[in-house]
Amino acid sequence: MLLVTAAFIPSPEHAISRPSRREDAALLRGAGRYVGDISLPGMLHALFIRSPYAHARVLKVATHAAAACDGVAAVLTAADLAGVPRAEINALLPGMRAPEGDLLAVTHVRSIGEPVALVVAQSIAQAEAAVGMVDIEYEELAPVLPFAEPGTTWGGSGDPLVAEIAFASGALRDEAPTATVSVEMPRVSPAPLEPRACLAAWDATAGTMTAWLSTQTPSRARADIAGCLGIPLASVRVIAPDVGGAFGGKASIFPEDLMVAFAARLLACPVRWQSTRSEDLQYATHGRGSHSCGAIWLDTAGSIVAAQASFEFSLGHWLPYSALAPMRNAQRIFPGPYRMAGQQSRATARLSNTAAVNIYRGAGRPEAAVLMERLVDAAACAAGIEPLELRLRSVWPAEELPVSLPNGETLDKSDLAGLLRQASEAFDYNGRRQEQAQRQRAGELVGIGIGLYVEPCGQGWESARVTCTAPGHYTVATGTTAQGQGRETAFSAIAAAALGCDPSKVTVLHGDTASCPPGIGALASRSTPIGGSAVLVAATRLKNELEAGAALPHVVEEVHHAASETWASGCVICQVAVDRDTGTLTIEHLTWVDDAGQVIDPVLVRGQMLGGMAQGIGQALLERVVYDENGQLLTGSFMDYAMPRADDMPRAIHLESRPTRSSANPLGAKGVGEAGCIGVPAALLNAAHDALGNVPGRDLQFPLTPERLWRAIQAQN
Repeated sequence: MLLVTAAFIPSPEHAISRPSRREDAALLRGAGRYVGDISLPGMLHALFIRSPYAHARVLKVATHAAAACDGVAAVLTAADLAGVPRAEINALLPGMRAPEGDLLAVTHVRSIGEPVALVVAQSIAQAEAAVGMVDIEYEELAPVLPFAEPGTTWGGSGDPLVAEIAFASGALRDEAPTATVSVEMPRVSPAPLEPRACLAAWDATAGTMTAWLSTQTPSRARADIAGCLGIPLASVRVIAPDVGGAFGGKASIFPEDLMVAFAARLLACPVRWQSTRSEDLQYATHGRGSHSCGAIWLDTAGSIVAAQASFEFSLGHWLPYSALAPMRNAQRIFPGPYRMAGQQSRATARLSNTAAVNIYRGAGRPEAAVLMERLVDAAACAAGIEPLELRLRSVWPAEELPVSLPNGETLDKSDLAGLLRQASEAFDYNGRRQEQAQRQRAGELVGIGIGLYVEPCGQGWESARVTCTAPGHYTVATGTTAQGQGRETAFSAIAAAALGCDPSKVTVLHGDTASCPPGIGALASRSTPIGGSAVLVAATRLKNELEAGAALPHVVEEVHHAASETWASGCVICQVAVDRDTGTLTIEHLTWVDDAGQVIDPVLVRGQMLGGMAQGIGQALLERVVYDENGQLLTGSFMDYAMPRADDMPRAIHLESRPTRSSANPLGAKGVGEAGCIGVPAALLNAAHDALGNVPGRDLQFPLTPERLWRAIQAQN
């Protein structure tokens, strides 16, 4: 039986209100409106013909027979889209080398599932029939697989290295490190409930494009469509209706979205494309996909004095907008919450003949946290120090935060030692250690693991427009978006608190570039700290201007620039049992104390924690994208790609909040949506090592499947 307890009772200065989620009623009644629910007169349907090879030369693409099929409006190839570029890439790192490429394959295909042709027809059935009539010939070539040896040529010429960064501060020790570890983070699929979808309509008379996208970033998608198709920005409208999950997988516009928009303009008809689950597993962006190794040094007093990390990221054959964010985040976050004199870190990213890799819930934060937490546990074991005690000795003291770190980052206010103590007390750490010893003497494999983390929550700006439409009635239009986080509930509460009204008097608009101001969108746990602060500033100014006699309707628009980056933090402690005969890991208890800063709505925070925890468990125990030696995808359906289920959740869950107001934004909020994918996998990996005896040099890796754990047990018997 699953037992969930919670202790979200913030003090008045930390909780604005506790409204019910206003989004839920329509969704629970089946009254949501997703891209697939929208149908326009004369709408055509698009299907993509995709490469069956990971790497091949394209010898022939013959479309005449397909174009003659009933109901077919067009069969497009690379020649038809010549001159239409891929979307912009965020050049986060100096010296990055982006691969060249086209929306449709020209002379080569470089991944399973890469689009080679596009069929547009009056119905899906007619499009499917035409797809079978397109004649394509290939010459298969050897693929470059993830984590190929450095120097491997890419596509016949060139180095697949895209970017590399390094940082050092202080000095490492001359003696051998206290402990070394390696961590593999396999690729995972975001797998939202709603796969990707796009509907584009071109008004030839007005020269305007309207696109309905399942996206996290409508303003950026608008700019990408305008720039790639050569349309004035003012002539493009992007609407993100209800979006059934995203998790970073919908943060960038896809080549398919641009091609659908191109086809809609070419044919002067609305065109809709809906990805299937198999298409998404095959060619939507993946997350994670890294190898890392590290070393840690303790001094004779048992304190951390230095740490070293090396991260290697495997990218796909093309780069989405935020492809380099995970690499940059991992390198800049390490060594996380710990203060030390010396640190070194480096990271590299290379292309491969696979689907692209982009941000996924956590985006580099789990990579840094898992490596660092494994190093701390391994060092504690080697030195004979209790892991909790080593952490308490080594974290940044609350009185020294915020602090400017040697790498230029600013670690926000938090109470890291307080998080550790509160989590250990709620978990009954000492009592469970005693119970663990008793059960181990009886032959059971029982482990306890800690995951302490810090996470940056986005940089830059966000916008808000607040309007007093009638006495006591307001509308908030935000540049950020929502994919289930409860944004309307949170933003109405923020505005109501500033305006002195009930949240029910505030209407929240988002996701439509025609009715909302430009914004960056929902990613990096930034929407409430930055977007919510924009709402707060705009609503406060509106109230002041109304009190000064402004006439109705009255509008205030603000663009809030974050002075510095908010950093959240938290501590997860879990207890697991591993069955000796089968290797099955059971999470018996999980306690989690999170610092999300100013808590807008405890119910929303709890929901984000539970959802992130579920995805963190999936990553740690089940999920893995697998390619064979030919670059063929072996996990192309949910028959092969294991998603977390109810019976994979902990038997008992206890959640608490220890909020510390952020010093980085006027709202005082921090992010929480990605935290479960950061702290939970780290705690589970440490718990698994603890259950199997913390053998030096043991190489337990994600996912912690029964087979892998069983083999580790057999190896030590």
